[in-house]
Amino acid sequence: MVYGVLDGASVPNLLDRLYENEPEHVCLYRGELKPDLAETAPYLVRLSLDTPFTEWVLSQGWGNHWGIFASAPVELEDLRKHFRKFLMVKNPEGKQVYFRYYDPRVLRVYLPTCNGEESKLIFGPVSRFFCENETPETLLSFHPDQKSAKKETVKLS
Repeated sequence: MVYGVLDGASVPNLLDRLYENEPEHVCLYRGELKPDLAETAPYLVRLSLDTPFTEWVLSQGWGNHWGIFASAPVELEDLRKHFRKFLMVKNPEGKQVYFRYYDPRVLRVYLPTCNGEESKLIFGPVSRFFCENETPETLLSFHPDQKSAKKETVKLS
């Protein structure tokens, strides 16, 4: 199964599109959200081939840092539980801060710094992460390895 983690702060009218197209989705934040927070929250979405929602995300969002993609053989709710673990992290001073790993500009810098144990933790049930590169003509694919997260670059045509 392929999922997207879409950033409501970067995707214009994401909630409207989710309600219109009704892909299987869930907010990564828990509980009842105030409207402003709901608009800017990250959403986990199950993506299906040849659907208007998936086509919209890929055609309009690619290159605009709308989110990241993951291949995982688990159900939406199981992946949500895994991804929620990384929403808040401690910075070097020990202060809790938001970790916007679902921004491809963050993920593509963070994953190559992971050692084997960190890679195993961040991947969990995910077999591959995908995101846009600095230039949208290339896709980055990451998979776990015993020593690190391995990166592959794919030229898009």
